[in-house]
Amino acid sequence: MRNKTVRVLLVEDDDGDAVLVEALLEEASAPFVLSRAETLAEAERMLSDAECVLLDLGLPDSQGLAGLRRLLAKPNAPAILVLTGLDDEREGIDAVAAGAEDYLIKGKVDGELLLRGVRYAVERRRAEDAQRKLREVELLASERSRLERGLLPRALLQNSDVGLEVRYQPGGQRMLLGGDFYDAVGMPDGTVHAIIGDVCGHGPDEAALGVCLRIAWRALVLAGEPAEKVLKTLDQVLVAERHGDGIFTTACMVSVAPDRRSVRYFLAGHPEPLLVTGEEIVELPRSKVGVPLGVLPDYTWAGVDVPLPAGWSLACYTDGLIEGRVPDDVDRLGVERLCEILARHLRNGPTWVDPVIAEVTELNGGPLDDDVAILLLKDGK
Repeated sequence: MRNKTVRVLLVEDDDGDAVLVEALLEEASAPFVLSRAETLAEAERMLSDAECVLLDLGLPDSQGLAGLRRLLAKPNAPAILVLTGLDDEREGIDAVAAGAEDYLIKGKVDGELLLRGVRYAVERRRAEDAQRKLREVELLASERSRLERGLLPRALLQNSDVGLEVRYQPGGQRMLLGGDFYDAVGMPDGTVHAIIGDVCGHGPDEAALGVCLRIAWRALVLAGEPAEKVLKTLDQVLVAERHGDGIFTTACMVSVAPDRRSVRYFLAGHPEPLLVTGEEIVELPRSKVGVPLGVLPDYTWAGVDVPLPAGWSLACYTDGLIEGRVPDDVDRLGVERLCEILARHLRNGPTWVDPVIAEVTELNGGPLDDDVAILLLKDGK
């Protein structure tokens, strides 16, 4: 900073004191750009262009620490050095306690001391800002980690013969966590229930709502509630807990029969699952998608029963996987192109989840805008 020009705003209504400050800076050969405001109101308008403020506490429109507090309350307030008179040193000490970087006594400061004071104030403010931003990032990371654990839990399939793979990839255009969630639970009778969902929007409110819905789903399933009632109850929970009337959630819920030869799935405005056997993508019977949760009161979602061939895999995913861009095309990727990509990778073996995500991301030209969650159930018999 020694050779860097610093923008200093002098807030002083006394012309003589203002001339003295300017002379002291010239005396120290200081690389400063000095501007002046004679009132606090004028200073507030000029604050965004300053890196350091030299503030007199006795102004026509402000007396004492009130002016200091007003400037400190401004967004991204710069460093502030308070100027006091010979008989007002106590006020300078109080100003530092209130948030000023330091105070200087008029008539007892030379150019070199003024120079050091301004440099110290600016560097201290920069260090404080850097520390504050670091704390904010750490708090955001901690909050994100807690929410992710709630959205993406450990599945309760310890004693089940159904295999499970899950993936989650956050969207690349923001640091905000989305509301994608999934879960899977094995029941005493051998049935395996799973859900994947996506709360519209991004941010901590949406993520917290996703956590709420996921926990409610697990509790309802463990309580043995039928699938139709589970979705209707989740709809009620969403309406009660959402932070805005327009918030909705898409979901795909599946129930694999104990003999692993059939599955019933429900769609609430969500992409249809993909049924895979060997190198083939099995076309599912056309079904009514159903409206998302939180859209129509008293709506009833209908399930679709599908036979499962030997060696089946059932992939449920959120729409971030199909909404990426495609080079030289105005349309999104879509389900049809996703199936084409999947079919190619199935020829290379059963480990296809990561390669498919990688190719979709590459086609998009970089990180996908939306979060991607994949839940893959596999026949373990």
